[in-house]
Amino acid sequence: MTISPHAQLAPVLRSLKLTGMLETLDARLAEARAGTLGHVEFLQVLCQDELARRDAAAISRRLRSAHLPSAATLEGFDFSYNPKIPAAQIRDLARLEFLAAGEGLCIYGPVGVGKTHVAVALAHQACRRGYDALFVTASRMLADLAGGHADRSFATRLKTLAKPALLVVDDFAMRDFSLAQADDFYELVCERVGKPGHGLVLTSNRSPADWYPLFPNAVVGESVLDRVINSSHHLLLEGRSYRPNRRPGRSPKADR
Repeated sequence: MTISPHAQLAPVLRSLKLTGMLETLDARLAEARAGTLGHVEFLQVLCQDELARRDAAAISRRLRSAHLPSAATLEGFDFSYNPKIPAAQIRDLARLEFLAAGEGLCIYGPVGVGKTHVAVALAHQACRRGYDALFVTASRMLADLAGGHADRSFATRLKTLAKPALLVVDDFAMRDFSLAQADDFYELVCERVGKPGHGLVLTSNRSPADWYPLFPNAVVGESVLDRVINSSHHLLLEGRSYRPNRRPGRSPKADR
């Protein structure tokens, strides 16, 4: 009995972990039999199928590791709802040139105007572009770093936050920093800010000018914010809250 090409190739492809090729093998063999693919083209499209599968798998891994709170994207952001939203600036930031340059981004404005949506969308975009990203709220980040002092894992925890190409810290400057929290954030800023290929995105309900009084030590506060504010793009979001559109029975438009 003649063994089919699929039966011959499938074990080899599985052994080599070429599952992208395996998934499209039957379709490509049919094209080859129909005469639409020559020998070289047949091999080329199979390789392209494998690369496409690996790219998709890598994006999925990066998105899982980013711990994004939603699947928000810029494509899903309703720019028409708020005429005051600086759409051109947001689309320019989505090119991620600020990340490659080691610059940051401060997104601020009143509640409900889309700060978190934009920040998550930029992280989503970064993952699709091949960058590692991580999303964390400011309170959870500071609590995690504080725990590192208790079990002597501070350096490891700091490294985890310093490593991703894009770090999004949501709800920054909601309350006063303690002395220890200010010192911990200073360490993180020193590890990340100004390094090419590393970007820091902060979202806040307060203007950056109002962050200074939140630091108990003015010297530390000045050192931190001088680095952060002066190395970052500033994105002010104003206008109506999107949240009324998320009430039960209404279609969602955007996260906060």
